[in-house]
Amino acid sequence: MLEIVSWIALGVGVVSSLIIIVDIIKHPQMMTIMNVVWPINGLFFGPFALWTYFKWGRIHAKHLKLEDNRGRPAKVFVSTSHCSAGCTLGDAVGVPLVALTAMTIAGSTLFAHYTVEFILAYVFGIIFQFYAIYPMNKKQGIMGSIKEAIKADSFSLLAFEIGMFGWMAIVHFLLFTEPPKPTQPTYWFMMQIAMILGFLTSYPANWLLVKRGIKEEM
Repeated sequence: MLEIVSWIALGVGVVSSLIIIVDIIKHPQMMTIMNVVWPINGLFFGPFALWTYFKWGRIHAKHLKLEDNRGRPAKVFVSTSHCSAGCTLGDAVGVPLVALTAMTIAGSTLFAHYTVEFILAYVFGIIFQFYAIYPMNKKQGIMGSIKEAIKADSFSLLAFEIGMFGWMAIVHFLLFTEPPKPTQPTYWFMMQIAMILGFLTSYPANWLLVKRGIKEEM
């Protein structure tokens, strides 16, 4: 039964992502990196990603002259979506790397996943943040933008991974007598849930960063 639910959840995520991609092709985002962010969010947030994309994220060239009447909660949501997409991509790339290499750390596959995925999530998170910062202020240069990206993304990324890794620890140690493997749909369904929880733990961090002026609301 769980495997069927997993296939349905994964299918809904893929379809949601594809719908967003089709719309983005017709209506590209003002900020180029968001053309990647929204489809990634569709993979784990499914229909909710569709709703938020069309309500808050579908901003492109013809909206430049319109007043942005979204409140701070919506803008922080979009900022968190941007952060979460980078983390999600890093985590998703890290899973097959660990699986294919049969890597372990301290005799644990889970710790290997944590290490590799955190590093990749951090790298992708900084890249995503860089492509949000640099186009808006090219005068500070590439290195200056990288430094700003690190400052803006580190805390929110850590908050995201706490939610995600915490859930995967529950999956690994409590929910299953034999944890699902990356070759099984159940594993990726658990990852979908992990990404959602990572988003929820990252949202307050992004709110704080925006409030203190460390990160721009989007």
